[in-house]
Amino acid sequence: MADNARAKRLADLIREVVAQKLQRGIKDPRLGSHVTITDTRVTGDLREATVFYTVYGDDEQRQAVAAGLESAKGILRSEVGRAAGVKFTPTLTFVADALPDTARNIEDLLDRARQSDAQVREASSGAAYAGGADPYRKPESDDETDDAAE
Repeated sequence: MADNARAKRLADLIREVVAQKLQRGIKDPRLGSHVTITDTRVTGDLREATVFYTVYGDDEQRQAVAAGLESAKGILRSEVGRAAGVKFTPTLTFVADALPDTARNIEDLLDRARQSDAQVREASSGAAYAGGADPYRKPESDDETDDAAE
């Protein structure tokens, strides 16, 4: 079992090698400049690597990039093995990163919260206090108790 620092270094190396090879070395038209490698994770035994990527484009381009990455997996793995110099080159698995979709969902939720806050602010702009400006009870003053006693 490798230590976490070694797995992290190997993951960083895999991310850099795959990104450079996609940018310069692979001539597949499906893998244009709209693919970004966002993260790489390696298992503790250094046998499997998961490469996360994002695609700038629509669903059709995402599917084309996924097919292109699957077909270039062997070339990319051999390039990683050459650069890493480890006994066993990790198998590569490409996974579309859900980060852009999650970020878009969070932005939509924040926009709804802003709209709701604006509606509450607008509704309360002309409102008056229900029980007066100061909602706290105050002790009765001595003058009021003397008047009530008489």
